[in-house]
Formats: sequence, C-alpha cells, structure tokens
Amino acid sequence: MTVTMPGTAHGDVSEAEAPPSTTLPPRLPAAQSEMIRRTSSVRRTDILALFGSAIAAIAVTTLLFSLLTPFDGLIGYVVVAYLLFLGFYALLVSYDENGPAVIDRLSTVVMHSAAVLMLTALISVVAFTFWRGREPMSHWNFYTQDLRNAGPLDGLDVGGVLHGIVGTLIMITIAIVITVPIGLVCAVFLSEFPGKYSRFVRTIVEAMTALPSIVAGLFIYATVVVALGFGFSGFAAALALSVMMLPIVIRAADVVLRLVPGTLKEASYGLGSGHWRTVWHVTLPTARSGLTTSVILGTARGVGETSPVLLTAGMTSHVNFNPFEGPMVSLPLLTFDLVRSPEPAYVSRAFGAAALLMIIVLALFVAARIFGGRGPGQLSRRQQGRRMAASRRDAARYADRDQRHALPTGPGENGFIDGALGSGPGEPGGSR
Repeated sequence: MTVTMPGTAHGDVSEAEAPPSTTLPPRLPAAQSEMIRRTSSVRRTDILALFGSAIAAIAVTTLLFSLLTPFDGLIGYVVVAYLLFLGFYALLVSYDENGPAVIDRLSTVVMHSAAVLMLTALISVVAFTFWRGREPMSHWNFYTQDLRNAGPLDGLDVGGVLHGIVGTLIMITIAIVITVPIGLVCAVFLSEFPGKYSRFVRTIVEAMTALPSIVAGLFIYATVVVALGFGFSGFAAALALSVMMLPIVIRAADVVLRLVPGTLKEASYGLGSGHWRTVWHVTLPTARSGLTTSVILGTARGVGETSPVLLTAGMTSHVNFNPFEGPMVSLPLLTFDLVRSPEPAYVSRAFGAAALLMIIVLALFVAARIFGGRGPGQLSRRQQGRRMAASRRDAARYADRDQRHALPTGPGENGFIDGALGSGPGEPGGSR
C-alpha cells in the first residue's frame, strides 16, 4: 500500500517510510491577534473616578457652605465633603461595573479612608507633642538635671526631668521582672492544661483586662502603702503597674501559644520527648515572636499609666535611685503635674517629658523586636557560634571514646592496627 505525500520529491512513498508531519495553526494578522490584558489591580478609570469624585465633592460642599445653606465649621465641612465623595464615587463606578463590584469598590475606599484617618491622627499627636516640646529638649540640662533648683519663673536652661527618667526606668524594669515570668507561666498553664480550673482562670484574666487603673492603684495603696506600712515608693508603684500589665501579657501570650500547630507537639511526643521538654524546646521557640509582642503590649500599657503611680509613688522633684524608700516620680506623672501649672516654662517641660516618654517606649519596642523577633529556628551569630563549639566538643568526645574502645593487637593484613575487630578467631570482635 502506498501513500502519496505532498511536498516530497517522489510521488510514491511507503506508509512505513512516511515522515512525521506537524500541522501548525494559521498565523492571524496582527489586528486580529488577542490583545494583552493588564493584570494590575489599579486602573486608569479608578484613578480618574477617585480624583473626579474628590473634586466634585469639594466643589459641591463649598457651594453648600458658602451660598446655599447656613452650615459652618471645619468638622461639618469635612464630614459633608466625605459623604458626597462616597456618593459621587459610587455613581461613577456604576457606569463601568455592576452592583457587587460597586459595593466592593466603595467598601475598599471606606477601609482605606479609615486607615488614612487613623494614621493622620497618630502623626498629628506625635508631631504636636514633639513640636510643643522642642524648646526644652534642645537644652542639655533637660536630660541631666532635676527640678530641685528650678523655680516657677526660671527659664528652660535650669532644671530638667532626670528624676522622671530614672523613676520610669526603675518602675517599669521592676514591673517587667515581676510580670513576664508570672504571665508566661500562667499562659503556658492555660494553653497546655485545659480544664475547668484553666477556664476559670482565663475568665478572671479576661475580666482583669478591663480593670480600671485607679482600682489597681487603690488596691496597692490599701495593701502595701497603708496596711503593710511600706509608704510611698517606686516599688509600690511597680506593683501597681504589674497588676495592670499582668492580664495583658497573659491574655496575649495565651492566644499565641494556642496557635502553635499541634503537629509539632505530636512530632516531639513521637520522638520520645516529655511534656515539659516539648513546651520548652518546641512550643515556646515557635511562639517566640508572638510572646515578644505580648510583652510589648503589657509594657506599653504599664509605662504610660499615671493614676496608679500617683496613688503609690507620691511626688518629688529630686532624683531617687532607691525604689524601696522615699517618693519616686515617673514621666507620665511628671507630665500630669507640670501641665497643670500656669507657667509657660513648666508647660513646655511637660510636653518635653511626654515626647521623651514616646522615645523611651519606641526604644523598648525596637530592643524587644531585635532580641525576640526572630522566627523559630533562626539563630543569632552568637547562638550559631555556641552551637558550632558544642558540635566540635561532641565530635572530639566521640573520637576520644573510639580511641579508648580500640584494642590494638598488632598489624593486620593491610599493615594497620586491628582494634575493636580483633585479629584472630576467639578474640573480641574477631572472625570465628
């Protein structure tokens, strides 16, 4: 049987000798080829709709507030302009999209607007505080002196907030030392030992997160300052701060520990590890960054408290390095006391102390992220060096053990010393 193959030199080619052929689709002209689609989520029509809606809202609001209505005030202007902006934006998007897409775009704009609003408020607060406190912060004595020699009429070149800085660092350090171990142990108990008692403790912890700070201050004042006769001191203030920080640390750490995958714990149990070894070597390292966040949240709650410190630490204008004797002041309490003064210099020092408190909190956050923000299994250079040194010691120990267990009995067939295998029948390890 022969098959005629077009395009060959000979007219008759056998079926077995026919070369394979490939059929390609016809090439379309450039005008009929498929156009490239853009996969970006931001389109030109979206940008035009945003800017057009904003311009229209501002124009209509200005017309309403200036000519058509008796409305007045900046807040009302902003609210009306924003509502009109949403209406105009939904109208413009509806020309190109259907109903669900319009709702999706509108909700996206509302969410982004809320984020911008919160960011603007945060930047405004920080910028206003630093701007009002720029004058005292430009003097070196603001950081190196206290207010013992500063009178109401003295300028900013006399006196400072050294006593507030020292008091804040001492109080928050003692509070962290007390709170972090207790909080982490309690969180481990709540996550690793579920039961009726743990549920009861979790309920109490959740209720304590809403505890007013003045109540914590009154509790420490009644028990430590009055009942035990301890007096106003930095240690009593640190105890009050610990009461405020403890439920925050426990609740946040409990949530983080409960998010650790159960398969990691099961793998540890399957390898023969006990419960506490699994917690120490698997659960806690896996949740390290989350536990650091819980400590940061607790520290941020305690470092800015004023009323517990006011009831337990007293008030002083001198530097006190002893937290167990004498009144001690913190930066929030010092800010509260100075801002009530009618003297402009005292008010400026109050804003300077508030700005300095923000800097201290930011430094604590950065330090906590540096030391505890690494993920599970990520080691620092120092930890890697310790692991390498331990591995070298283990290798040297294994080599020494092999040499001690070797039994030299003379040269073997290849001229080497036959050790643990022996050299003849009947000897330990030898062939029989």
